[in-house]
Amino acid sequence: MADRTRAPIKVAVSGAAGNIGYALLPLLASGRVFKERPVELRLLEIPQAIKSLEGTRMELVDCAFPCLADVVCTTDPAVAFDGADVIVLVGGFPRKKGMARKDLIRANTRIFSSMGRAIDDAASPDVRVLVVANPSNTNCLVALTEASSVPSKNFCALSFLDHQRARAQVARRLGVRAGRVRNVIVWGNHSETQYPDALTDGHCLMGEHATGGKERVSLRHLLADDLDWATNEFAKTVQERGRAVIEVRGASSALSAATAAADCLESWLVAGTKEGETVSMAVYNDKGYYGVRKGIVFSFPCECRGGEWHVKEGLELTQYTRRRLEVSQDELLEEREAARGVLLEEGSRRDSMAPSSLSLPLTTTSDSIMVESGHHSYLLSKI
Repeated sequence: MADRTRAPIKVAVSGAAGNIGYALLPLLASGRVFKERPVELRLLEIPQAIKSLEGTRMELVDCAFPCLADVVCTTDPAVAFDGADVIVLVGGFPRKKGMARKDLIRANTRIFSSMGRAIDDAASPDVRVLVVANPSNTNCLVALTEASSVPSKNFCALSFLDHQRARAQVARRLGVRAGRVRNVIVWGNHSETQYPDALTDGHCLMGEHATGGKERVSLRHLLADDLDWATNEFAKTVQERGRAVIEVRGASSALSAATAAADCLESWLVAGTKEGETVSMAVYNDKGYYGVRKGIVFSFPCECRGGEWHVKEGLELTQYTRRRLEVSQDELLEEREAARGVLLEEGSRRDSMAPSSLSLPLTTTSDSIMVESGHHSYLLSKI
């Protein structure tokens, strides 16, 4: 039963009319993530998609979710983000056939620069932001750069999808349920340079021991005779899973991405992680964890407590693992420089990325449109 004595948590979702949004919204409205707390949904879309979004709003109302307090559909980021406690950025510029990655980064840097400024202007000072749209790590970096009044620790990019894919692959290999596989790690970028790592800290809950719980057996032990799979085929399968889904389904991952976003929010903001357990989260690296260069959003093993993430430190990494981290680090540094160039051209709020704050120019394409709000223009696009 919803706790009506508590004020609703305001949750904004951009790109809400897309496939991921359609799968995610019931998870947010049903109590799946925020449990008994009432939820007010703020759904943001481009004008071309607002009619479809209104249909989704009607369906949400018809579900009669006990926790759903209100649903607002808007094309104005200032309205969507006004006082928002949680923001999920799903809308982004999709990669088209033949499109170079640098062009994808350029298009999305402009979108997430405007999203960051809108968050800075309108959201709760303690807002938590989850970035789903790709390239999610660098989109997250751009948004947190522009939202200069919001702590960088309040941002996260979705590597949880890769984390769940990795758990599932290990579980299938061992013939156990995925829920028994814990502490796999996805290091780095949400791209094919990521390093899915089952061996450094992974374990499986096996059988029952004397205290009534399950025994933790390291994956390094369980996969001792299967190391070639663990370091090669397993990693490649997880890295290329998104592409494989597109080839079979004819569209990008939606159900799994939405579920991963919901799971990430629940672990981060509500339930936390159990003692000794970690989840993979792409977070701003301000301390140089595991020798990774500072100033990028990088996926690390994280523990969550009290609505905060904490990178688990002290794990011993092999030289091979360190080399794999370096490859992903270098890609993210290149992406950061590409994004920095766009911000320098068009202006940003933080001196670390650019010296001044300027409005983006008004442009309209078949895939995106600039929306005027107050003193700023905001570029939106469906994923």
